[in-house]
Amino acid sequence: MDRIRLRARKLRHNPTEAEKLLWRQLRFWQIGGYKFRRQQPLGKYIVDFICFEKRLVIELDGGQHAEQQMKYDSERDAWLIAQGFSVLRFWNDEVLKNIDGVEEVILSKLKSTPLPQSFPARGKEADGTKDRFGLDRH
Repeated sequence: MDRIRLRARKLRHNPTEAEKLLWRQLRFWQIGGYKFRRQQPLGKYIVDFICFEKRLVIELDGGQHAEQQMKYDSERDAWLIAQGFSVLRFWNDEVLKNIDGVEEVILSKLKSTPLPQSFPARGKEADGTKDRFGLDRH
């Protein structure tokens, strides 16, 4: 197993309290009937939550988001957007104190996002060099 997948597995096994709470709301198609995955490798990144059907990424940020982390997040968000994803960001504190409001924002985004016109063949990007998660498969 490659390094990024091992890291994602470790993150799934050690979630923050905010991640646990939001995952309880997202799992089992509970928000609008949409399927989410958590701690999903995507390219060289790991996203907190993702709905592939609507190409929506949800990121939770804690108090450790200093200027250096914000720059990294900005670069990652730009890459995700270039890949056709939308990104929603919430503070951990917001999730813990206002989960209903967070759910409303997520559902609103899911409902307002049209389905992509077409999907690449299962497991392959259009050029055939990367899988659908942006990982080389040579």
